[in-house]
Amino acid sequence: MRIDAHHHLWDLAVRDQPWTRDIPALRRTFTADDLRPALDRNAVDATVVVQTLAVPQETPELLALASGDPHVRAVVGWADLTGPGLADRLAELRELPGGSRLVGIRHGIQDEPDPDWAARPEVRRGIEAVGAAGLVYDLLVRPDQLPAAVRTVRALPNVRFVLDHAGNPVIGPDGPQAWTSLLTDLADCPNVAVKLSGLVTRTGTDPARALRPYADVLLATVGPDRLMYGSDWPVCLLAAGYDDVLAVAETLTGRLSAAEREAVFGTTAARWYGIAA
Repeated sequence: MRIDAHHHLWDLAVRDQPWTRDIPALRRTFTADDLRPALDRNAVDATVVVQTLAVPQETPELLALASGDPHVRAVVGWADLTGPGLADRLAELRELPGGSRLVGIRHGIQDEPDPDWAARPEVRRGIEAVGAAGLVYDLLVRPDQLPAAVRTVRALPNVRFVLDHAGNPVIGPDGPQAWTSLLTDLADCPNVAVKLSGLVTRTGTDPARALRPYADVLLATVGPDRLMYGSDWPVCLLAAGYDDVLAVAETLTGRLSAAEREAVFGTTAARWYGIAA
């Protein structure tokens, strides 16, 4: 089973996406039907749709969409980690239409000014509640927030984590150094996986060449069994089309065995998020 472990959907007629106001290419509606031809063309069997807004209304909408869509098999939604009654809120979401497809929770930590936000006691308690509910916690962080993320992953060994976009490293000749050290620390924690996603938009005209050092570090540290492909569609369209993003990922993993490539492009996400064949 081939899985795209990270993409987004939104309908501006239903809810604004304020973060797109200065990004004309993304300032429109993107539906599952818009994505479907690319999924069919590339034999992608299942996808994980990921939240974009820190509002309570979006997750029920994504769950309802997933309940009737042939491709969207899992939802990483949003819930207030520091608010009261988080466990009850997660239980409520699972009772909604499509609630069985809720597999994880995410908050845009990268938008928080505090580099140690992920390590705050109240945040850790919320993440712990996410894990106690049987859900994954997706980490979306800036590079300066990675140290706090590593500490939190270590402090909560019973929670399964997924690091989105490989921690958003700075792509360039000097970029891999500090990031490699942090990824090595993170790889020592068996409760975390990493997404090979959201990186093409950080490169120039030859993304495969620019990303090769980063992909090699990921494969050498977390390994294929804890690495999963995600397109980051439609955000990826700022740099490349769906087919091109997938082709870059295939090039970066071309030296792997067939079983290892199957892990990156399917079985890791299936196992981590509980997506049945």
